Amino acid sequence: MIFQTLLFDLDGTLLDTAPDFISALNTQLLSHGRDPIPDSAIRASVTNGSAGLIEKGFGISVDHALFDSIREEYLDLYFDNIAVKTALFSGLRQVLDTCAQRNIPWGIVTNKPWKYTSAVLDQLSLLDMAATVICPDHVQQPKPHPEAMMLACSETSSLPKDCIYIGDHRRDIDAGNAAGMVTIAAGWGYIEADEDINSWNADFTLANSSQLHQLLFNQ
Repeated sequence: MIFQTLLFDLDGTLLDTAPDFISALNTQLLSHGRDPIPDSAIRASVTNGSAGLIEKGFGISVDHALFDSIREEYLDLYFDNIAVKTALFSGLRQVLDTCAQRNIPWGIVTNKPWKYTSAVLDQLSLLDMAATVICPDHVQQPKPHPEAMMLACSETSSLPKDCIYIGDHRRDIDAGNAAGMVTIAAGWGYIEADEDINSWNADFTLANSSQLHQLLFNQ
């Protein structure tokens, strides 16, 4: 594949952040006298952010009187332990290393707020390596709108047609397609059981993160 810039979604695509989300939620549930939830039941909900996790764990919706305070408590727990178990998905260190060797800039376009994104990337020594990191804080309209994708192009001096965007949610692929990028659906990510990843209209769909290096660099 010929491309100038490689862009990733963060949670469930570049980083396996689920273990730390799971630990924070089950710690919180126990503190409220509730039983912990099996990891597998929480993992797919990570894609829905903290709101989805609170709904999953406590069985309350966003209009519940205690929702905001429980969510704030949860986010504090998560932030304090943001990179205890989080790591790059299998094979993606090799992808980043090859990008470095070939002087290919890579970056991140995520709907995760900057406070949490910068903290986890810094602790994993990835923040300074990324050519661009775009969060909702940096745009008026986050994904699935293409504004964040276009800002990433601007910051890397790239044309959308020369960029590849990889994500594990339909909104990622919608945003990449709308921007005119080549898109890859990350089947290894946090995908809900009833979701049909093949209906996202990505240019490529991969089941395993270890397949990405071969697809990108044919080696």
